[in-house]
Amino acid sequence: MFEKESATRTTGVQRRGLERRRAILEAAESLLAEQGYEAATLKAIGERAGIPTASMYHYFPDRHQVDAELLNQHVQELDARLTAATENLEPSTLREATDAVIDPILDHFRQHPSCVQLWFAGRNQTLDELVRTFDETQAERFWSRLVERGLISADTPQLVLQLAFETGSRLFDIAFRRCPTGDDTTIDEARRMLTAYLETYAPQQADRRG
Repeated sequence: MFEKESATRTTGVQRRGLERRRAILEAAESLLAEQGYEAATLKAIGERAGIPTASMYHYFPDRHQVDAELLNQHVQELDARLTAATENLEPSTLREATDAVIDPILDHFRQHPSCVQLWFAGRNQTLDELVRTFDETQAERFWSRLVERGLISADTPQLVLQLAFETGSRLFDIAFRRCPTGDDTTIDEARRMLTAYLETYAPQQADRRG
C-alpha cells in the first residue's frame, strides 16, 4: 500500500516537472518571437511562465540550456520537413532541387520567429554546434540526392554542398535582418546564387573542365 502511494506521489512529481519544463519552453518561445533574443532572459522567461527565478534552476541550469532544447526541437522539425520535401522529389533541374530545400526552411522560419532568433541572434557554442550539425547532415543527404538524379557530377566533393548550405544560412540571416518575415528579394537572390554555384558542378560543366 505504502509503495503504491509512494509511486503515485513520484509520478505526480514527475508530471508536474514535465509540465513546468513545457511551460518554460513555451514562455521562452513566445518571448523570443515577440521581443527578440536579448529580452528572453531566464528571469523574464520565469515571469512569463509563472515560475520563480530560483525554481527555474531546478529545470534548466542556465538560459543557454533553454535555448538549446528549443533549437533542438526546431532542428528536428526542420529535418522532418526537408525529408518529406525531398525524399519523393524528382527534380529535373538544379533550380527545382534548390527550391525544394529553401522553401521548407523559409516556411519554418516564417512560422516560427523564435527559431530565427536562436538560429542567428542567439549564437553560442551549443547553438553553433546544432546548426553546424544540421547543415552538414542536410548537405550530405542533398549531395547524394543530386548525384542520384545526375544533376551534379559524381566526383563533386561533398564540401561543395556544405559550402552551399553555409552560404544559404548567411543569406537567410541577411533576409531576416532586412525584414522580420524574410526579405523576398534577398531570398530570390539566394536561390539564383546557390543554383548558379551548383550548376558549375553539373555533368556537362565537369566534362568541360576535364
